[in-house]
Amino acid sequence: MSQDVYEMLREQLDEYSVGFPRTQSGVEMKILRKLFTEEEAHMYLNLTMLVEPPEAIAERMGRPVEEVAPVLERMFEKGLVFRLKRGHSVKYAAVPFVIGFYEFQVNRMDRELAQLLEQYFEEAFSEHAARQTMPMRTIPVNKAINVSWPVAPYEDARQIIMQKDRIAVANCICRTQKGLINDSCDKPLEVCFSFGSHAQYYVDRGMGRWITQQEALEILDKCEKAALVPQPYNAQNPGGMCNCCGDCCGILRALKKHPRPSSMVITNYYAQVDEDACVACETCLERCQMDAITIDDVAHVNRERCIGCGLCVTTCSTGAMSLQPKPADERREPPPSARDTIMQLAKERGKNLIPLAMSRPKQ
Repeated sequence: MSQDVYEMLREQLDEYSVGFPRTQSGVEMKILRKLFTEEEAHMYLNLTMLVEPPEAIAERMGRPVEEVAPVLERMFEKGLVFRLKRGHSVKYAAVPFVIGFYEFQVNRMDRELAQLLEQYFEEAFSEHAARQTMPMRTIPVNKAINVSWPVAPYEDARQIIMQKDRIAVANCICRTQKGLINDSCDKPLEVCFSFGSHAQYYVDRGMGRWITQQEALEILDKCEKAALVPQPYNAQNPGGMCNCCGDCCGILRALKKHPRPSSMVITNYYAQVDEDACVACETCLERCQMDAITIDDVAHVNRERCIGCGLCVTTCSTGAMSLQPKPADERREPPPSARDTIMQLAKERGKNLIPLAMSRPKQ
């Protein structure tokens, strides 16, 4: 087997989602070697992002399915691939680094991996990710929305929940990782939702548990009180929704480093201050996850930093802070599905979703 299989794996991962860039220290290779055996790395290079049965993968590789199937199942158990199981049918697909096998380490991560990932975030990922559209988007907390507005269901956290009949909840991977290196905040931990086949994946791997719609709505209320930003996957029909903080969340931390976070997320609202009503109590200052608010005699909102979550609105005692819809020419609609999102991200980055091993001419 090639000694360069891990570099080939890194190159392939860099094709997907927000990428997997190289660092000077090589910490990304330590992450891959910790997670993947050489056999698993080679297997990943022969997967596509479309779910396929082991028979199809084995045929493409020219190997017996009896050899391929156990490796795929082991990779599922390690959170390195996606598995779709319906009855006796089992199919597998490649997943990106984010959103993908990073999140799938929530019940396997140890301190060593957490430290490697933190180093990688600081050296490369945060700056790299902030140059492109994020795979997650920000929507307002429900209590911040004026009930007279026409709000699209995909911009309403409670409506997203009410449209799902299979919901699982799991611990936040970011706060889990930061906790392992003694750098976590005190926000609630079990706050990340997955839906449908994604929920089944989480439950099958022991990463999450099934909950009812009512339980999910109660968790949303708890998240709003804790000043967590609702972030569904960047699609009109999302496969999941996280509730994030600016201290731990990789996406929000990357955005926070950007001079204009509002330009990097699909967000259709912004906060506005009624200066006559503001008493400069600073409650909104503590709630904002993007450092978008400054206060002198009254509060001021930097629209280039505001991502429209509405956390500053819900605890404003005087009603001075409100959430406003952006003008029509500034509004952005998320892609219809996760597949459309993946294709859009690839187009933005000049990447091709066809695996490199299948697109290069055979020698």
